Amino acid sequence: QVQLVESGGGLVQPGGSLRLSCAASKIAFSIADMAWYRQVPGKQRDMVATITSDGRTNYADSVKGRFTISRDNAKNTVALQMYSLKPDDTAVYFCYGSTHIRIQRDYWGQGTQVTVSS
Repeated sequence: QVQLVESGGGLVQPGGSLRLSCAASKIAFSIADMAWYRQVPGKQRDMVATITSDGRTNYADSVKGRFTISRDNAKNTVALQMYSLKPDDTAVYFCYGSTHIRIQRDYWGQGTQVTVSS
């Protein structure tokens, strides 16, 4: 079964940094479009950052200039480097992958909690 596993979440003070990682298995990672989403309880799951199979990136306005998404196709991983964290960044962060072989297939990680608080 395809699996995406996030790591790196935790508690950090405002202004601090965290690096989230997502490891993929049983997925055509090199041709997959990857993304990070986040969700606060009771609210919609929102896109944070995306990276296409050829490395093009896009970011939500709320994180531009603070977050960087990257991928390592040799290791089947995608990362989200977060700087200057704010309390509003507190959420469960989910790794997402999409492939388009014959049909679109979507894959989600289990989520990792990021809490920004003093």
